[in-house]
Parts: sequence; C-alpha cells; structure tokens
Amino acid sequence: MKREYDLVVIGAGAAGMLCAGTAAEEGLSVLLLEKNHKVGRKLLITGKGRCNVTNNCDEDSFLKAVRRNPRFLYSAINRFSTADTMAFFEGLGVPLKTERGNRVFPVSDRAADIVDALHRYVKCSGAELREGEAKELLLDETGVRGVICKDGSEIYARRVAVATGGVSYPQTGSTGDGYRFAKQAGHTVVPAVPSLVPIVTREDYCREMMGLSLRNVTLTVRRAGKKKPVFSELGEMLFTHFGVSGPLVLSASSHMTGDLGEYSMEIDLKPGLTVQQLDARLLRDFEKFINKDFSNALDELLPRKLIPVAVRLSGIAPDTKVNQITREEREKLISVIKAFPVTPVRFRPVEEAIVTAGGVSTAEVDPQTMQSRLVKGLYFAGELLDIDADTGGYNLQIAYSTGHLAGQMLGNK
Repeated sequence: MKREYDLVVIGAGAAGMLCAGTAAEEGLSVLLLEKNHKVGRKLLITGKGRCNVTNNCDEDSFLKAVRRNPRFLYSAINRFSTADTMAFFEGLGVPLKTERGNRVFPVSDRAADIVDALHRYVKCSGAELREGEAKELLLDETGVRGVICKDGSEIYARRVAVATGGVSYPQTGSTGDGYRFAKQAGHTVVPAVPSLVPIVTREDYCREMMGLSLRNVTLTVRRAGKKKPVFSELGEMLFTHFGVSGPLVLSASSHMTGDLGEYSMEIDLKPGLTVQQLDARLLRDFEKFINKDFSNALDELLPRKLIPVAVRLSGIAPDTKVNQITREEREKLISVIKAFPVTPVRFRPVEEAIVTAGGVSTAEVDPQTMQSRLVKGLYFAGELLDIDADTGGYNLQIAYSTGHLAGQMLGNK
C-alpha cells in the first residue's frame, strides 16, 4: 500500500470529504482516513434522518446565524456559499427542496442520498479512502509529517487536514480526537460545551406530554433582569421524558449561557391569534359545548395530551360546566395558552448536542486558508473549530465551506 501522500485528511464527515475531494481535484495525492467502517455516520442522523443540507440564504443572513466567530468565515463562505452547496449536490444527482425557514433537504428526504453523493465525489476525485484510526500526528521542527495510526503504522504526508468533528453524538465517531491532535501541535482548544441541545425542565408535566410535537408555536426565552427576550421564534418543538427538544428548543439553547436558572421560557400555543381573537374563539367553542365539562370542551383548540395540563394550570375545576366559567377564569386560561410556562434547569449532556461550541481557537488558524498559524502543513476544518451557528443547515454549511477552502488552498500550495 502507498504510504506517502501529498495530503492526509483525518475524518470522513462533511468537512473531511469536501476537503479530500477538492484537494484531489486540484491534483494532490490524497488519503482520506476514517475510523468508522462507513463514511458520514453523523450526516445520516441529521435532520431526523432527512439531512438539513444547508440554508438557502445570502451571505449576510448566513453570517448573522453564526453564533461564535462569524468573521472567521468570510473567506470560506465567499468561496463556497450556500448556493454553491446546492449546485454541488444537485450536480451530483441529488435534487433538493427548500422548506420553511429556508431549510434545504433532499427531495427524497433521505440523508443517505447526501452521504452516498459525497462518497461518490471522493471516489471520483481520485482520493483514496481507507478505514483506519489516527492516534497522533507526526511532527518535527519543520511542521507536520503525517500521522501515526492506532495499529502502529505510519502514514507520511507533507500536509494533514484534521476534520474529526466535535464531541456530540460520540457513537458516530465524534469523540474529540481532533482536540487531542490540536493540543499535540500546541494549539489552544476552547473547552467544548453543548450547542443546539435539548433542555431539561423543572415541570413534571413535560414528561406527562412526552412525544407531543407542537407546530406553529412561538417559543420565547427571557433572562432575569432583561426586558428584551434573548430568543423568540415561531416553529416546532417537542415534549420529552426529561423536558423539551425540537428545532425551536435547539435554536434557543445556543442563545442561553451561564446559569440556566436565570432564564424562563414560555410557549405561545396560538401565536396566530391575539388575546381578543382567542377569547372570541373560546366563547364560540364554549357555546358549542355548552353542556360539557370544561375538561371536555377544549378538544378543538388544543392537542389532547396538552389539555389536562392546561386545565390544571388554569386553576379551573375540570368538571366545571363551560356555561359557568367566568370572564376572569377565561382570562386565566388565555394567559396559559398564550404564555405556557416551562422552566429550564440544565442542558442535556454535550454528547446529545447537535453540535458543540468550543474547539480549536480560530485566532490560531488562518481564515484565508484554514492552515494552522503554529504548525506548517497542518489544517483544520468543520465542527472541530471554535465556530457554531443556529439550527437550520448552517452548521453543515460551515463544514462544507471550511472543508472546501482547505482543500482548495492545499491544492494551490
């Protein structure tokens, strides 16, 4: 087997495959080293198995969605934009569609189609793909010289690109290996913390409603002592056995720092209705179910699993006849529906986060090339870097853009 290459890329995820394929197309001899039996394992579970490929937005909108170090991405997103990503996958035979929030998915709704397309791209580029686990970097006084594998073998290369991801979903292979390589090379690694992560809540009724998915609701997060909400968006969320999850919650989590006890959360279950309109709707429903108990008169307004909880929070006795409910009681019910309370306690473990915040310090990486400022020939790409963004395809785009830029710049050396 060939043991010397122009480039070794560690990690066959989104960033690694873009980097390897781009560099090979630029004429380099490239080895893509992946410790899993199959490539793109984390990609397969993104978007609930549908793969939110990217976000169909312009450059400015994209950078506004980046939570940490957005300026670092100027060159990367300029050279490989969201439009470029869409054209890239459609050129590989994967038709795409744009859904609410400009989220882009394969028409097939199959993440496997994205992984297969990237796999084909790597093969067609001429890069060699090999199963194997890197143990450490080969370094000398002149820079990087290759990698040492876990089996003791050495692979020599003039350049090495590390694209091993963060520490979220470790079962997919993201176990923080890249942080170890970066530290070996003398890099600062900002401690990894969860970003885009489900939230544990205080209330027992979240468990009671486990499995209930809410659509077209508004989640608002407030911080004690602050008038302006730190987050407020319309979308989807989910109640779980531990608290809340789903797109809205994941996005909100990236806006919450420090002690979660300083935050409060509320859900507007009927954001399309004003208080007055909701009151009129209640009066119509109550008239329709005039002889029913209160607990049996909300079926057309709220999901079944949510009704018992809303009834308890309203303070109205469940067996109260609707024709006996007072205006004050109705106002209390409306306040529950328009500001359903959820109290955050803590984030779920970093291993359950969609992405991790933290990683290789961007101050020590050249944003024009993705090359280390400390070690010649060493490159970084993807989630391994201290960059993260909102949910909606932005984080995968960061992987594509940084991987592509690294591969392109490597080919120009």
